[in-house]
Amino acid sequence: MGSRPHVVDDLGGNLHIFSDGSIWRRPFKDINFGPIRFIDDSSVIFKDITYDQNLNLSLRLYKPRLTNPTSSAAKLPVVLYFHGGGFCVGSRVWPHYRNVCVRLAAELNALVVSPDHRLAPEYKLPAALDDAACVVDWLQREALMSESGDDCDAWIRSGVVDFDRVFIVGDSSGGTIAHHLAVSLGGGSVKVAPLRVRGYVLVAPFFGGVEWTKSEQEPHEPRLTLDVVERLWRLSLPEGATRDHPLANPFGPNSPRLETVDLDPILVIVGGDEMLKDRSVMYWSKLKELGKKIEYAEFDGEQHGFFSINPYSDVANEAFHVVKRFVIENSN
Repeated sequence: MGSRPHVVDDLGGNLHIFSDGSIWRRPFKDINFGPIRFIDDSSVIFKDITYDQNLNLSLRLYKPRLTNPTSSAAKLPVVLYFHGGGFCVGSRVWPHYRNVCVRLAAELNALVVSPDHRLAPEYKLPAALDDAACVVDWLQREALMSESGDDCDAWIRSGVVDFDRVFIVGDSSGGTIAHHLAVSLGGGSVKVAPLRVRGYVLVAPFFGGVEWTKSEQEPHEPRLTLDVVERLWRLSLPEGATRDHPLANPFGPNSPRLETVDLDPILVIVGGDEMLKDRSVMYWSKLKELGKKIEYAEFDGEQHGFFSINPYSDVANEAFHVVKRFVIENSN
């Protein structure tokens, strides 16, 4: 008689992988988010829709309650926001990601699109990246239907959305997704017209590499440790892949040569005490050396997740101010 399956991997008690290959995920209603609660800003409304019927994948739309559809200058830019979670956990319904989206919609006076994607290890990379591309395709279809007068979503059909001003924001692994979209769409994003991506905001992007950096080896963070990072990559990357895989390391031996890629403007935001800080600095400095339009903003003493865990803190206010300036400067 064989032994009963036992847990071989555990991510914060919310994801268990058993010795027989089975997987258990804690239901959303049972997850303990500690002090994090959804902050209801009555100035922003939201709703859920399905963007991929076959995979049953949904997204959440946020928009300011009061808009002026008669003024072309008042049209809402579009912010496509990808949540974090190391490709293994996370959802559009988690309260801190909801709070970020509410803040983005209110601060930028924007339509925010916050999609879910398939999670590893059930669906290893590139599944999340494929889903991100599917979201962009969905948004492009909505834009085309809006232009032709066909039946698109009512919030888009209302005429207040400016598809010529799209910004893609990614937090942690969402930042990794944003990077890969920037590379695949290229400068000007002509392949997804009438959408026009004006810029990308990468908040502490979740990049990796076989060789550990100094900030990874000497972390200051209680939540994100070397063991957790190693486990997330092992669970999310294709079988047999190392952390130098192109999906993890933008400068790995088999990664695209970015000097030949035309990129739209990029803003990198990182906390000064993040274990992933060195990789963000490396990403910024290398792209800057290649002549890309890229900015870097570091917030002293902050750890991974400061942008989303408390998006109304004083330091988050500073970060949102940087994002708002970036959006304004790249909207024309």
